[in-house]
Amino acid sequence: MAEKRKWFDQTQPQTLQAAVMLTYLNAALAILSLLTAGAGPWLVLLVGGIGANGIANEQRWGYYLDSICAVAYLVLALGFLFVGSFALAGLLNLVFAVILVALLLHPQSREYQRVWFH
Repeated sequence: MAEKRKWFDQTQPQTLQAAVMLTYLNAALAILSLLTAGAGPWLVLLVGGIGANGIANEQRWGYYLDSICAVAYLVLALGFLFVGSFALAGLLNLVFAVILVALLLHPQSREYQRVWFH
């Protein structure tokens, strides 16, 4: 029998729970941006949403995919902040990118995925 897929796992550490919620929020905002502003660097956030679903289902590939997308998001946020105008929106984007990377790469998150993910 196939295992039921989850969108969120409350048994995971708070660092992973927060990372999954933040990644889902980023993916939802990326969809809105795609609909209103058109194509852009939002693909990395959408792929991160797929990774977040993998994390919620304790899949190691989801953790690695979301971590790679979070680092790419951080690099893009840094680039937009320094290339574009130094605006509050760019600064907030950078802060959320740093928080997401910190949550995913936190020792508690890394240890949990190393032990429990397949």
